[in-house]
Amino acid sequence: MSVALDRGLALMERLAGQPDGMALGALADELLIPHSACHRLLSQLAQLGYVRQARAQGPYLLTTKIASMGLAFLSSAGVVDIAEPLLERLANESGELVRLAIIDDDRLTWVAKAQGARKGVRYDPDMGMDARLSCTASGHAWLLTLSDERALELVSRQGFGEPKDYGPQAPTTVKALLGFLHAARTRGYAMIDEVFAPGMTAMAAPVLRQGVASGVVSIAGPRTRLSTARMHALAPALLAVTTELGAITRRTAMWGRAPLGKA
Repeated sequence: MSVALDRGLALMERLAGQPDGMALGALADELLIPHSACHRLLSQLAQLGYVRQARAQGPYLLTTKIASMGLAFLSSAGVVDIAEPLLERLANESGELVRLAIIDDDRLTWVAKAQGARKGVRYDPDMGMDARLSCTASGHAWLLTLSDERALELVSRQGFGEPKDYGPQAPTTVKALLGFLHAARTRGYAMIDEVFAPGMTAMAAPVLRQGVASGVVSIAGPRTRLSTARMHALAPALLAVTTELGAITRRTAMWGRAPLGKA
């Protein structure tokens, strides 16, 4: 990969997590890019429509162009259209947020959701984000399908993240993470309680295609409603949806080249 391409992609990936944008100097310093080269790359990305400045001399922000490209791909692949009625069914049954994430190489990205809660607390994180593998039910659901070695390799590459950014029960060591994964393998689905965020619980199960996880379906909500007992009670409904979705993916060209997830 050329230096310019590598730096350009690094700039876009960094801006993806900054809805308010970042100043040129901060980007250059953090990514170890000379200021002049960083300015040149941002100007080129702006000309192509991938970034913009909030105001003259202001911070740089991503535009929606990349998001539009991603949504166009998902639409052409049929992912959301096929999954939508299944997600809606599970959301209605659980009364909580149901999400679909797809696996592409070493990334797990939330791409669709259905909200079952019609009143009270609504847990509704943004789509298009990559799941933190170490402290999300979706991440654990994918990792439970892999060997310990492969799971730890993926988590090591992504990192555990900062403890302050997650729930008080988030695993911060290999031993703690493996404890979650081994329990999830025994159940056949992942469960977390105040791991991703304080006061929140979640459960998730993998969508298997040819024996390999190609996606994950999760249910998440406040622990006052989505208790451990409630999650166990919802497990058959969750597993029914992932089994049905897996059968559909085996019969169709859904999610492109098969399988997307690597074992």
